Amino acid sequence: MTQLGYTLSSEEHGPKTLVEIARHAEEVGFDFVSISDHFHPWISAQGESPFVWSTLGGIAAMTDEIEVGVGVTCPTMRIHPVNVAHAVATVDEMFDDRFTFGVGTGENLNEHVTGQRWPEHDVRLEMLDEAMDVMRSLWTGETTSHHGDHFTVENARLYTVPDEQPTTIASAFGPQTAGWAAENADGLWCSGPKEGPVDAYEDAGGDGPKYTQLHGCYAETEAKAIDTILEYWPNGSIPGELGQELSTPAHFEQAAQLVDREDVAEAGTTTDPDPQAHIDSIEQAIDVGYDHVYVHQIGPEQELALQFYEEEVLPSFR
Repeated sequence: MTQLGYTLSSEEHGPKTLVEIARHAEEVGFDFVSISDHFHPWISAQGESPFVWSTLGGIAAMTDEIEVGVGVTCPTMRIHPVNVAHAVATVDEMFDDRFTFGVGTGENLNEHVTGQRWPEHDVRLEMLDEAMDVMRSLWTGETTSHHGDHFTVENARLYTVPDEQPTTIASAFGPQTAGWAAENADGLWCSGPKEGPVDAYEDAGGDGPKYTQLHGCYAETEAKAIDTILEYWPNGSIPGELGQELSTPAHFEQAAQLVDREDVAEAGTTTDPDPQAHIDSIEQAIDVGYDHVYVHQIGPEQELALQFYEEEVLPSFR
């Protein structure tokens, strides 16, 4: 059965608000929430970017049953995999069986802040592969030493660890990384109803859960929804690989000056206030093969959107 989720957008909301949104999402009947892990927002108008691991502690304390995932963390440059493993182990213990750890090769926007060179994708995937080996060793609770191509670990041991390895899903937008996810992760994470990553993941033998995020904005009118997206999330309509390569919110703001109202529609963002439009968007992702579909309400109107989904959208899937 398909699981439906709601986005906790760390770029748009402060930590206390994110905790409250998670609590409300559980209350209205969503199966899971996914929180983003960013050092910077995409653009300054979004205005936030709290430390995800602290926020997750608050969510664990304020929710009871809803599943919670991070979509996604890059455990290679900004934070050493030893520290990410430590954070994941603690958070996994706090959530019991409710936590899913998403990993990816990252974006320059977040990872360049420590001054490391931003490498090409193949190198970043090698780094992610090595980081996963380090983290999985640490999650056993045994003393770990590692001297690899990218990371060094000496006599590290985590004493607070879950009974089982944390569930890990991997972000993939192309066939190479989707194939890596099939071999090295417990599931696939993507954005939008893309068929290619699902096909590549399954062709490589992947049989775990498949997550995708759908962007949209519910408002009283479609025009108001588009206005909100252009103000708070024009980065979603920037094409190609710029999302991985641009290094500062200022660069995204410059690129976003090229985004117009037609680009928002072409990006596949749901802006129609008709409930059927939101239902159709979810059903499209399900038909492609995703079994965990979560929606991102762009902008400040979170309570309005949660009420809308509770009354008008979720009943169609129950």
